[in-house]
Amino acid sequence: QVQLVESGGGLVQAGGSLRLSCAASGRTFSSYGMGWFRQAPGKERELVAAISWSGGHTYHVDSVKGRFTISRDNAKNMVYLQMNSLKPEDTAVYYCAASWGNYVRSDEYDYWGQGTQVTVSS
Repeated sequence: QVQLVESGGGLVQAGGSLRLSCAASGRTFSSYGMGWFRQAPGKERELVAAISWSGGHTYHVDSVKGRFTISRDNAKNMVYLQMNSLKPEDTAVYYCAASWGNYVRSDEYDYWGQGTQVTVSS
């Protein structure tokens, strides 16, 4: 089992940056693919970025390519989402999640954090 705790959200102006962190507990963390999801009010939750268990493969949704970067540090049981050039449409609750299966499929995530709010003002 994996427990996930996100941090790093907040209020930022358009064009600014934030770095989200996800602290994981559990001895098998390095065996899981990891992802960052977001959900804005009135919208469906979407997979924003994902990373393989080794960190050697990543996925970023088209709307964040070139602006967001997912990374992980298995020695520290941490996953990160560096967000640059933020836009008002990036405003959402961001969730960290762990997948034992296909980490690029949003329906194959098994464990979830509680979420952290990101608000981008124009």
